[in-house]
Amino acid sequence: MLEPPNLLKGGFITTERLFIDCSTIDPTTSQSVAAAAHSSGQGKFIDAPMSGGVVGAQAGTLTFMIGAAPEVVERATEVLSMMGRRVLHLGEQGSGLHGKLANNYLLALNNIATAEAMNMGIQWGLDPKALAGMINISTGKCWPSEVNNPVPGVIEGSPASRGYEGGFGVALANKDLKLAIQSAKESGIKLALGDKATEVYDEVAASENCKGRDFSVVYRYLGGKE
Repeated sequence: MLEPPNLLKGGFITTERLFIDCSTIDPTTSQSVAAAAHSSGQGKFIDAPMSGGVVGAQAGTLTFMIGAAPEVVERATEVLSMMGRRVLHLGEQGSGLHGKLANNYLLALNNIATAEAMNMGIQWGLDPKALAGMINISTGKCWPSEVNNPVPGVIEGSPASRGYEGGFGVALANKDLKLAIQSAKESGIKLALGDKATEVYDEVAASENCKGRDFSVVYRYLGGKE
C-alpha cells in the first residue's frame, strides 16, 4: 500500500473507505500503514488477524481480533461475520495484532510443553490416551493437549494421526512466535521462555523428518514414540 503505484495516492478521495488487514504481521508496520491511510484521506485501516486456521475458514468459524476506532467496529463486524463466528474488538488500531501475537506466543509454548509432557508420560509407561484424558480434566489442559494432541492416535483425524500433515505449519508457528518476541522486546517487556522456544522451532523446521509439517511434530523432534 505504501509503495507506488498505490491506492493511497491513485484512488479517489473518500474517508469512508475501510481497509481490513487480516494478516499476522508486526504491529509497528501495521500502525505505519494505518497512519498513511489516514493522512492520505483515503479511508481507515484496521487490523483484524484471525484464529482458526484452514479448518475454521472452511467451516466459517474463524475468530477475528480487531484493532479499530469504535466508530468503524460495526462496519468491520458485518464484513468479518461473513467469514467467521466471533469478532472481538480489543481496542484501537494495532490491538488486534497485539492480542493475536500474545495468543500465539502462548500457543507455541503450550505446544512444546504438551509434547514434552506426553513424551515423558509415555516413556514412563503410561497409555497415551489415558494420559491425555487425565491432562484434559486437570490443570494441564490446553488446546494442544485437547484438540491438537501431538501423539499419533490420541485424537482421530488430528495432524499427528495423519503423519503431521496439514494443520498449523512449523514455519508459520515460528514466524508468529518471533513476531511476538520482537514486539514484546520493542515494548520493553521481559520474556523468560520465548528465545528458547524459537531455538526449538528453528531446529524442528530444519529437520528433514519434521519440516513442512504441523507444529505438533515437535513431539517427533523430541524422539517421541509414534
